[in-house]
Amino acid sequence: MPAILLVDDDAQIRDLLVEYLSGFGMAVTAVADGPGMDDALARDAFDLIILDLMLPGEDGLSLCRRLRANSNIPILMLTARGETMDRIVGLEVGADDYIAKPFEPRELVARIQSILRRTQGRVDQPRGNAGDSVTFAGWTLQTAMRQLVSENGTVIPLSNAEFRLLSVFVEHPNRVLSRDFLLEEARGRNMDLFDRSIDILVSRLRQKLNGGAAGEDGAGALIKTVRGEGYMFDAMVKR
Repeated sequence: MPAILLVDDDAQIRDLLVEYLSGFGMAVTAVADGPGMDDALARDAFDLIILDLMLPGEDGLSLCRRLRANSNIPILMLTARGETMDRIVGLEVGADDYIAKPFEPRELVARIQSILRRTQGRVDQPRGNAGDSVTFAGWTLQTAMRQLVSENGTVIPLSNAEFRLLSVFVEHPNRVLSRDFLLEEARGRNMDLFDRSIDILVSRLRQKLNGGAAGEDGAGALIKTVRGEGYMFDAMVKR
């Protein structure tokens, strides 16, 4: 039974989703704000967090950024706003997927199930054996654990979208990859990616691979921008 943490300050929505998602075999814990989320995470482990954007006190974007700094738990952003910029910001801070209010509850279930399938390793795994470890430039990408490990052993949390994109890069090193190719290869089932998504994900990966630096192209950068063409992963990859 998947354990879901719902963070939403609307009591009606909390009650509705607890009842509805429970009907699909999910165990849902519902809280109203950031402190409630922190308390729930301190008590229990969860498979996925549904996180409302507009919350009292610390908002959903801040909570998402804080979660992603030390965890790769899947995050589905829930918001009353459906503007493209809100979707972009949600991706920038590490959300795995995005759905705007008002929404069909059945669509929410489908998106949750899709994310859970990916994170539980049943679909969208990179090609090769599940236990492969891929090394490049002092980094190790552990595909079974879906995590990135630095040369000194530090685990760098990756969102599911970041993991899929990095997996595509390490499978096609030293080749120019178009945005269309990356969109198709990195897309998760039911994942709504758009052109700007790839640029955002590349920027996030660059920052993580560059130790938090701004991620500009230059000497030593692993992900190079090829103007008018796409991106190239400039590294020797060993399995």
